[in-house]
Amino acid sequence: MRHILHLLFEVAAFTVGFAYYRRLRAAVGDAIVEEKRIWIIIGAAAGALLGSRILGALEDPSLIHGDWRALLIAFGNRTIVGGLLGGLIGVELMKKVIGVRTSSGDLFTYPIILGMMIGRIGCLLGGLEDNTYGVATDLPWGIDLGDGVYRHPTNVYEILWVGATWLVLRAIERRWTLANGARFKLFMVLYLLFRLAAETIKPQPDLWLGLSAIQWACVGGLLYYFRVWIQPRHLLVESLMDTDEHG
Repeated sequence: MRHILHLLFEVAAFTVGFAYYRRLRAAVGDAIVEEKRIWIIIGAAAGALLGSRILGALEDPSLIHGDWRALLIAFGNRTIVGGLLGGLIGVELMKKVIGVRTSSGDLFTYPIILGMMIGRIGCLLGGLEDNTYGVATDLPWGIDLGDGVYRHPTNVYEILWVGATWLVLRAIERRWTLANGARFKLFMVLYLLFRLAAETIKPQPDLWLGLSAIQWACVGGLLYYFRVWIQPRHLLVESLMDTDEHG
């Protein structure tokens, strides 16, 4: 029953998220023509599928040593961090192939957040089988997933975090005009920061230097977006920045 509920929410996450993307695209328009946008979506989907499974397989390196069958089983695991970073790589490669230079992630940002919130409900209902649970805790909001141990509700934490991220991004966009691509960059940085911290309360094995595979992937993603850290003003439209400085 838990598996079926998880699957239903996973399907709902993709369905609702894509429907919301279509609605946003129709409402605000798109600088990228339909034909090239379709290829970008294909690149994102292929990269996300491959990235989520590769990183999922690396979550527990001990399972993939010396047994190709264990490797196949591990490759069946999936992780959102791998999906996001793999999708990012897939999009960038596809954009080079089809000759698109403009940023393409902004339209995906809010639909991704909505899909993640729905999907994480399914992960929570999936219980221990989903392998996204937290370590034991004495905090009053700890939850028992069926084994008698009260654990950090890490999926609830994530739902709250990405929901707050949505609100923060909307608040920023009401105050300032973001440059093209800035919305997606901010979302990625905020989410990767959360996962880097949240993995410390999950029973994930260390890969190297005390960090898990997912945490190292988060570090790599945060380094990729280094300009968000060292030059945050590039996220705003230049003309408005000049107006604020001289107005």
